[in-house]
Amino acid sequence: MIQVKRFSHATFETPDMARQTDYFTQVLGLAVAGKENGHVHLASKVGDLVVQLNKSDQSRCTKLSFQVDPHTSLADLKKGLEAEGIKGEERSDAAPGIGKAVVFKDPKGTEIEIFAEQKQITGPQQVPGIGPLKLGHLAFCVDDCKKYADFYCKVLGFRVSDWIENWFVFLRCGPDHHTINFVRGQRTQMHHVAFELKDWAQVQSAMDFLGQKNINLSWGPGRHGPGHNIYTYHRNPDDQIIEMFTELDKMLDESLGYFDPRPWHRDHPQRPKVWEGVRDIWGLPPSPDYMRQRQ
Repeated sequence: MIQVKRFSHATFETPDMARQTDYFTQVLGLAVAGKENGHVHLASKVGDLVVQLNKSDQSRCTKLSFQVDPHTSLADLKKGLEAEGIKGEERSDAAPGIGKAVVFKDPKGTEIEIFAEQKQITGPQQVPGIGPLKLGHLAFCVDDCKKYADFYCKVLGFRVSDWIENWFVFLRCGPDHHTINFVRGQRTQMHHVAFELKDWAQVQSAMDFLGQKNINLSWGPGRHGPGHNIYTYHRNPDDQIIEMFTELDKMLDESLGYFDPRPWHRDHPQRPKVWEGVRDIWGLPPSPDYMRQRQ
């Protein structure tokens, strides 16, 4: 029905706006692009909106925003949703840089915002902290991974990139190996949110920076099997897992059906598959702190 092309930004609620804003700006290295009525809009150092913070009494991810082809009719998109029994709402000025959007909810109640055109909300600028290039992907713990994968594929046009056995699915909406993931867990909640860094050198610098701030790693560094990205994980002040990654697999030509060849691949060509047994290419096993997110 819908063919989303790009993951734009994620919206988080937080009980402590000042603390979370300080983390995202002074540690992660995003830039405040606007504040209004209990909302803080945060952009990457190249000027794209990537995070919106809202004041609430709990911390959680409440909305995912995606861009479709600029020539898409949002009115037709809304009609298509309603034909499938999904109630959509048209909104204006949904977020800075976005004029019109259609918003509906996925089966677990997370809002999905679809828009066709977006403008940068600030120009490129120097930022303190780590300074990621973009918002990469976001993972949720759910009770039934296949149910959510089917919904995102049918309604939003995602494709399955990989499975880890039957408990972790990786979905893509563009060339990146994954944009949305679902992992089986005991509670429905966000598992982690990931930001892309330029290269391995920036990952090293980021870990040194976290060490200076006495922020411990929950897992990493290492290189995953699915996606083959170099990764590290830590927790922010709201106890959410933040991944920083680089060198994620890309499928630049969907018709070929495999990811661009890389020296660290064990399969040639590297096609979507179900991973079993040992899945990381290198690195230590996940720590108890990382694993408790699924409990």
